[in-house]
Amino acid sequence: MRRVVYLGRHLMLKSKYLDKLSNGRFTTIRLGIVRPRYREVFIHSGGAVVAKARIVNVSYKRISDLTDDDAVMDGFTSRQVLIDELRRIYDDVSDDDWVTILMLEVTRMIGYRDDDSVGLSPVDIARFALRYNVPMNEEERRILQELINEGSIRRAAIKLFGSFKGRVIIRRIVRRALKHLVNMGVLNDH
Repeated sequence: MRRVVYLGRHLMLKSKYLDKLSNGRFTTIRLGIVRPRYREVFIHSGGAVVAKARIVNVSYKRISDLTDDDAVMDGFTSRQVLIDELRRIYDDVSDDDWVTILMLEVTRMIGYRDDDSVGLSPVDIARFALRYNVPMNEEERRILQELINEGSIRRAAIKLFGSFKGRVIIRRIVRRALKHLVNMGVLNDH
């Protein structure tokens, strides 16, 4: 089987594998040919965003070519234990199937810090707010979309309001979106 899957900005990780994040650098092996569209991804687990990571390497192998080293890098004790887990997750898996080995480096754990921030940029919060349909009106959605397009509050304020003084309005919308994301359980509050 040679299924091709495109990976966007969001990567799901089962909660039983969350301890991998503490190593800073880890791999995850996925069935099929996974082609990342972005170098940075958000890691989701248990319905919440738990980390931001950078993809540092992507390699492809057939299941028959996986090694004990591949398994250990992915947190398993042996090649056979890894293959058994792939079969449990994906059901119909053969030795001829392709897998993708994604090596990631955690760039930021996400959760509340002492300064009440969540370690996310306003652009990241805007992306999550739109992705998870945070309750807001069309004007607020348009402002968050412009923030994403421009990549900064200052540039978005100048484009939307003709002056950087519009930053106050954008920040207020981002703060409200963040509160909703936490209340919805999308972002951890620990």
